[in-house]
Amino acid sequence: MIQFKYVILYVEDVEKSMKFYQDTFDIPVKFITPERDYGELLTGETSLSFASIALAESNIKKGFSLPQSVEKPFGIELGFTTDDVEKLVEKAIKNGAVLYEDVAVKPWGQKVAYIQDPDKYLVEICTEIQ
Repeated sequence: MIQFKYVILYVEDVEKSMKFYQDTFDIPVKFITPERDYGELLTGETSLSFASIALAESNIKKGFSLPQSVEKPFGIELGFTTDDVEKLVEKAIKNGAVLYEDVAVKPWGQKVAYIQDPDKYLVEICTEIQ
């Protein structure tokens, strides 16, 4: 059996990055290493995880790009659903995010907005597709 288990964001400060997601999306901490260089948030069967850049560099010898080093966000996003997109976008901005695309209603009725988290990862905040 194969299971999609986690997404890891490479960040400067694991605790600070986790705190943004805890405070904005009310996600509890599942685990953090004593060194504070890796942590996971409790998001169901698939964890949202964070690794320090130093830890990531020790694992990925060929190197990688960080969101801070590119002009536009990577072509990937994290998605969170809510009944109140505007309120959650406002909360995210209050917690350090930057609005990337304002709230829009898609032809199928879904409300969608995009922010960049404090580490510049792209996050979609939207209603469920009906």
